Amino acid sequence: MLVNESGPAVPRRGGGFAISRARAILDALEHLVGGLGTAMLALTALTWMFTVGLLCVVGVGFLLARTVPRVVRTAADRERARLSRWGPEIICEGPPATRARAALADPVFRRELRWVFAHGTLGLFLSLVGATTAINAAQDITYPLWWRLLPEGKATPNLVFWTVRDTTDAVAVSLLGVGLGVAFLVLGTGMAWLQALPGRRLLVPTADSDLALRVAQLSATRAAALDAHGAELRRIERSLHDGAQNRLVAVTVLLGATRRALARDPAGAEAVLERAQDAAEQALAELRTVVRSILPPVLADRGLAGALAGLAADCGIPCRVDVDVPVRCAASVEATAYFMAAEALTNISRHSRARRAKVTVRRVGDVLTLLVEDDGVGGAEEKAGTGIAGIRSRIEAHDGRLTLISPPGGPTTLRMELPCGS
Repeated sequence: MLVNESGPAVPRRGGGFAISRARAILDALEHLVGGLGTAMLALTALTWMFTVGLLCVVGVGFLLARTVPRVVRTAADRERARLSRWGPEIICEGPPATRARAALADPVFRRELRWVFAHGTLGLFLSLVGATTAINAAQDITYPLWWRLLPEGKATPNLVFWTVRDTTDAVAVSLLGVGLGVAFLVLGTGMAWLQALPGRRLLVPTADSDLALRVAQLSATRAAALDAHGAELRRIERSLHDGAQNRLVAVTVLLGATRRALARDPAGAEAVLERAQDAAEQALAELRTVVRSILPPVLADRGLAGALAGLAADCGIPCRVDVDVPVRCAASVEATAYFMAAEALTNISRHSRARRAKVTVRRVGDVLTLLVEDDGVGGAEEKAGTGIAGIRSRIEAHDGRLTLISPPGGPTTLRMELPCGS
């Protein structure tokens, strides 16, 4: 489904396979390019290990041996973080050993060593081949459009074994680019999968360690859920105490005044009654606001797409909403996504100085992903009291993840991933 600020949900028609295939190819290219960075780190760690080994011959290497586990762990942790962005989170089992002998006895370090060898060689090769194939394909396909602008003698691109002298030769280069593009379309996703395979096999915790980590994570999640629940109850109590309760007290006082005025000044009692009615209406409005903050009725009436479209319409800057969720999620999941989007759009309107914003919602398998982006000045921080910390607690209570990317100068991206069941 597509939803934007100008109209209701519109079903997708046709092209679904082509769009999904294009996304898969772009994801594969992004994975290969991202893997190139961690492959360079793995190659650096591999080089450092061999250097330390050679220096051990003259005795200096023994002083540097304790740095090897830390260097290997640094490279492995970057790969864990990269793979966690594209799938299940990978958690390290413990700190690196401080001594080389203890590190060699650690099964985690031995698996990391195997990953360094695999990713620093095969992973680097796959990254280079995939990235250069895609770049050369794009260059060669467009080659006939700009080859005449090149200096004479430098008109032959990479991977071309003939000399380009005229338009026919340039068109042949373009056909070669088409062939490279087709090769990447066919092999790109497999190369990305093969590149990530050593990390997903060797850097994940063992079954026992994973169970212990999972128990600790569930304990932390339960504590976060209890904290979030307590904070929500305190917020509701404050809203009722400072708002509706005060209004109702005012209604009671005004009704008492009306009662006395009826006996002494019947003409003035009408004015007091009007004030009592206004106070009662204000109390009712306060109660409606509190109820909406618990579970907005618009979610039940219009679903997540309609609720987000309403938020976009009320946003202080132009906001586009793109929702592709084929089936409804649990009410608690939709409420969490709604409140995160509401908090993010409020922050954008107040602090970002953005000209436009975008809310994107996708459900892939059992994970609901919500992305809020703006082109503002950036520099948003969770500790700055913008409400992001409360949203994080709410999301982690559902065993979800929240990622904030907001470099100085912008743009800002807030990404939420929530398990939503089958």
